[in-house]
Amino acid sequence: MQLRIDHVTGFEYDGLVSASYNEARMTPQSAARQTVTHAGVEVSPHPWAQSYRDYWGTLVTAFEVLAPHRELTVTATSMVRTEPPATALPTTTWAELADAPGADVAEFLTLTDRVRPPADLADLATGLVADGAAPHEVATELLRLVHDEVTYLPGATDVHAEAATAWRQRSGVCQDIAHLALGALRAVGIPSRYVSGYLLPNPDPLVGEETHGESHAWLEWWADGWHAFDPTNDLVPGERHVMVAAGRDYADVRPLSGIYTGAATSRMFVDVRITRLG
Repeated sequence: MQLRIDHVTGFEYDGLVSASYNEARMTPQSAARQTVTHAGVEVSPHPWAQSYRDYWGTLVTAFEVLAPHRELTVTATSMVRTEPPATALPTTTWAELADAPGADVAEFLTLTDRVRPPADLADLATGLVADGAAPHEVATELLRLVHDEVTYLPGATDVHAEAATAWRQRSGVCQDIAHLALGALRAVGIPSRYVSGYLLPNPDPLVGEETHGESHAWLEWWADGWHAFDPTNDLVPGERHVMVAAGRDYADVRPLSGIYTGAATSRMFVDVRITRLG
């Protein structure tokens, strides 16, 4: 597919803000099975800005607005060509996984507070390994288990939630479901990373039709290469998924973050529109 993505987000303040300093991670990157043909980020009010790639390889637009303002709006527009997912399963053994290049995957074994699995989920993961299943079999089983046990429920948690909360209440958003799956995989030594991006919800969109899209989260697990899976929807990401950033958890890939001075409170707004161009 060829997709156009229009992502508008920002903050409305309860009073006048004298200055704000922000980072936007809203630009897709060319990667396996997706090619970015155009991308741009615009900010209002007009800022001073620069771009750089962060530690994880994500393209970041850093900007500051020093003129007084009551609203900050960031508009990211991109056009991306996507391809179907790969179907081959890895044959990596546990011994080979243990010898994986440390610099490439070691940090994706870290059990941060956001992804740390509750004890019963960690025990289930350990039990699968003890039964003799290969890494790809354990990964497949754990990802399906999280999908089956945790119901996707918008508004069930907030962006600060930890995986254990979603497991305890058996509901959460895509961020929580990805965090739970990451924790289960890492608990048994399978490197995995959090992926943020966009999802076109309609499986068969009409060319030229603008659709209300979604900011979405899934993951990639490592076995002699990265293998993507969307545990919220129980499928391998394909042509309707567009990757923006990857990291240890949500904190590494937040689409818009920053600080400001002036007003007491703010309200964030988000609108994502996706159009299939071909």
